[in-house]
Amino acid sequence: MRTFKSLSEREILALAIALEEEDARIYADFADGLRADFPKLADQLIEMRAEEDGHRHRLLTLYRQKFGEHIPLIRRSDVQGFVQRKPVWLARPLGLNVVRKQAETMELETRRFYEKAIQRSSDAGVRQLLGDLAEEERKHSHLLESLSATAFPKRKPPRTRDCSFCK
Repeated sequence: MRTFKSLSEREILALAIALEEEDARIYADFADGLRADFPKLADQLIEMRAEEDGHRHRLLTLYRQKFGEHIPLIRRSDVQGFVQRKPVWLARPLGLNVVRKQAETMELETRRFYEKAIQRSSDAGVRQLLGDLAEEERKHSHLLESLSATAFPKRKPPRTRDCSFCK
């Protein structure tokens, strides 16, 4: 297991690509699990999945420009400090509270990852993209808050004490 501080710019971008792919798949799983009872919420979660996929495409484009085609497989479990997520498919039937908590934690963790990654990068293009993505993750958090007001039961802040990116 590596520390975040030991990652190169190339490895940080590879990890960011993996994070966005994982987040997109989780939103798709959420939508699938909630579609029968909450079709409008499921549609909104599919829209968030598409946004995460767009983030991944932007990261891939920049990665290819800077480092070529080979992207090393770096997962959250390979880097110290990431919250370990329980697989969505194990939690059926899927409850609104589970979805809300995990989505809020995902967005917070990813935003803080980008904010810390900016500090580790010296390339202006990389810094700009990471900053843009941090801001988009912040907007996702606000969107989840507004969804929470209409679709989710009364909410508590996400538990993030185990995540070194969330401190």
